[in-house]
Amino acid sequence: MGHMRGFTLLELMIVVVIIAVLAAIAIPTYGRYAFRAHRADGQELLLRVATAQERYYATANAYGGLTDIGFTNPAPSEKGFYSVTVVASSSSQAFVATATPVGGQANDLCGPLTIDNAGNKTPGPASASSNSNGSCW
Repeated sequence: MGHMRGFTLLELMIVVVIIAVLAAIAIPTYGRYAFRAHRADGQELLLRVATAQERYYATANAYGGLTDIGFTNPAPSEKGFYSVTVVASSSSQAFVATATPVGGQANDLCGPLTIDNAGNKTPGPASASSNSNGSCW
């Protein structure tokens, strides 16, 4: 009888287990990285809204709504991962812009991102979970 070639069932099962362990580690890590990368989409739109608010304030001496500063209400981010809304104070001397994650980005541990007229950004690094893969801003 000649020498048989091939893999045994045991060898094949060991390879399957090794691949499963690597996948169990890699997939969640990639997911956190993707959330962090997509956060830039919301951050960029928030900064554009804040800049537009300051331009509007310089001419009107008040902060306006999204439609006043040239955005739709709510304003979708360029890649569609966030939707931004603005709340101006009753005296129109302050605003808070909030980028709410939509779709799959809604599972991001950072949640909604905000910026106000003073440049305060939340959630900040202190509120970012270790599972969020870095600070939220």
